[in-house]
Amino acid sequence: MARGKVFFVKTTGIRMAGILGLAVVVAGCGGSQDRAIEDMSAEEIFRQAEAELETERDSEEAARLFGEIERLYPYSEFAKRALIMQAFAYHRDRNYENSRATAQRYVEFYPASEDAAYAQYLLALSYYDQIDEIGRDQELTFEALQALRTVIEVYPESDYARSSRLKFDLAFDHLAGKEMEVGRFYLKRAHYTAAINRFQVVVEQFQTTSHTAEALHRLVESYLSLGLTGEAQTAAAILGHNFRSSAFYRDSYDLLTAQGLQPRVRGNHWLARLYRQTIRGEWL
Repeated sequence: MARGKVFFVKTTGIRMAGILGLAVVVAGCGGSQDRAIEDMSAEEIFRQAEAELETERDSEEAARLFGEIERLYPYSEFAKRALIMQAFAYHRDRNYENSRATAQRYVEFYPASEDAAYAQYLLALSYYDQIDEIGRDQELTFEALQALRTVIEVYPESDYARSSRLKFDLAFDHLAGKEMEVGRFYLKRAHYTAAINRFQVVVEQFQTTSHTAEALHRLVESYLSLGLTGEAQTAAAILGHNFRSSAFYRDSYDLLTAQGLQPRVRGNHWLARLYRQTIRGEWL
């Protein structure tokens, strides 16, 4: 799964004028860095945190510095800007839990801000960027879908809506891929009923994904193995109706004709009902 691109938040009016040269020497005492920060203005701390990000030295330290602004100057404009930058710094450090929590706080504190859409997008990425493999816990995928949908629905005109739509489709496809993986596992072990249950989920709930044609073909295989020729023929009929040029249809057609059968609707099972929906255009 490709990772999402993360953008810097605009920080209007703030330009790097060089790294601040602050040297505070306190002999025999610890915590001198904290005292130095407390002597700095909100803008100075912000610049130092930006320097950490722009030179890509230490995203974790940048996140800490942005947090210091909120602690020392909680009601300043810099505190608001530092909060969203802290969420970004955490995300770049792959500290997804803290990035998510910080982005959530920004959305709650500043829902009308121009950066609220970006904060919600970061929140979604904190889930999405952990979807590395089909075999991982699917709860992350569900959370990513929900958060991406929020970006799409609440901020449809934002710069992040289009990217969220693309990632939503990929995450949705990922869930279907997980069902297919489990279904194929059962099919290879001749657990045909369990396999059918998984492929049925893909056909009924993930119709718009790239896995639908294969799911229908695997249904043909599974039903033929169980001797349920009517269901197999109907699955092939749906496959031919929607994916006639696919290799999966050719394979299903060969399986049927080898047994003297043809793709056609038979019976009144769930596949037959689904076929009637496709003829009416409700399934596509």
